Amino acid sequence: MIASIVMILGLLLSAYLASSQAAEPQVTGSVVIAGNGPELRMAERLARAFEKVHRGTFVDVVWDENSKPIEMVKNGQAHIAVTGREEPDLKATPVGWDGIAVMVNLSNHTKEVTTKQVADIFSGKVKMWSELGGPETRILIIDRPQNRNIRHAFERYLGIEGKIPDGAKVIGPDDKAIKTVVGTLPPLSAVTYISLGPALDAVSTGVAVRLLPIDKAEPEEPTIKDGRYKLRRAVLFLTKKETTPVVDAFLAFTLSKDGQKIVDEEAYIPYTPLDQKK
Repeated sequence: MIASIVMILGLLLSAYLASSQAAEPQVTGSVVIAGNGPELRMAERLARAFEKVHRGTFVDVVWDENSKPIEMVKNGQAHIAVTGREEPDLKATPVGWDGIAVMVNLSNHTKEVTTKQVADIFSGKVKMWSELGGPETRILIIDRPQNRNIRHAFERYLGIEGKIPDGAKVIGPDDKAIKTVVGTLPPLSAVTYISLGPALDAVSTGVAVRLLPIDKAEPEEPTIKDGRYKLRRAVLFLTKKETTPVVDAFLAFTLSKDGQKIVDEEAYIPYTPLDQKK
């Protein structure tokens, strides 16, 4: 009797395992993800969650603010480049949206700006905050490095490619850009652009900065999601056109419900096409 029960349980367990494997095909191998921007924490969380689902895999996240992720994919140093612009020779998988916030000192009483005014600020056409209803101080532009995803998207959206003044101060790390906006003398003069996640973190933790509304839309997750706040960039995972099963599995996981939940929790907006409203 006991032997029969054990045999039945064994058959049931085998059937369960077989059905589980059929429902969730297992892959093995490694994936190298390269990046240089604010997406590091999101990439790491996706990597660890994917490894838990696929026990035979390993995901290495290689991050350096001076790196060139696209070139790393092209020359075989990485499988996935986290970027914000497409590359003709590579396949782009959109995984989310990142808002781009325009940040000033908390005491800067400039109420709001238009898209054209933002372009005029960062191209050097507008030189005083008083021209925009703000304080009587000169505008000090804090630019971001050439190799950053956010800079390409920012310049392209505003139509100011190559027009940011050469004398603009260039700062890479988000925390240093924020500190510069807070502490620059003369007071209230500095302005920069920064990804929505670190920008909202700074505001919520009481850092003396504020984010300017653009075209009467606040830089927030709901306004980015529904398209009212238009200054945003796509977060793309670039791969070679011919990929491995483990890379395909990682991309599929990122776009799954569990993967997109991680994207959302990291202050990125789950991806929907520009012309598709939720």
